Amino acid sequence: MTVRECLEFAAKLKLPGELPHKIARVNKLIHDLKLTKCANTRIGGPLVKGVSGGERKRTSIGVELITDPSLIFLDEPTTGLDSFTATNVMEILGDLARKDGRTVISTIHQPNSDIFEMFDRLMLLAKGKIIYFNEARLSVEYFAQQPHPEVCPDLSNPADFFMTMMSIESIELDAETQSQTGAVLVTKDQIEQEY
Repeated sequence: MTVRECLEFAAKLKLPGELPHKIARVNKLIHDLKLTKCANTRIGGPLVKGVSGGERKRTSIGVELITDPSLIFLDEPTTGLDSFTATNVMEILGDLARKDGRTVISTIHQPNSDIFEMFDRLMLLAKGKIIYFNEARLSVEYFAQQPHPEVCPDLSNPADFFMTMMSIESIELDAETQSQTGAVLVTKDQIEQEY
């Protein structure tokens, strides 16, 4: 099955109306997701060569966008992609959000700094608890201004800094729970020394 056939199949299943309307929707998605060059290429799989990983990922996103939802939730849309391709996928999702007024929510682990700068809002979780939820551009400053400041080193990727901080925060939350049950406490300094 080619990229176009996959999207047309999804359109025929999910969209109401006449076939020309469905084909027009497919053509728009192919253009918006920058799949024009590979539209007639087989998707492929483990045994059959096909489109690239980024093109496959964008085709999957296209299948979900076929109904033109106002909200799309993506779980790890950059997993398995190289840095360039991951950035490309996120740029396309950003364009879809800005141009069409669509809300794009995505889970992502350790995005590169280019991807991090694309985020409008950021939620950071540690052990299922929200430790930050606000504009992404304010996040580094927020943690630097806390009573026990966490300062992101200059010229560092904030996402890497937050991953380390959230790992420490997770352990601190465990330590807090242990202290309530009478277990032995581990200090933050001891944790940081282990890293």
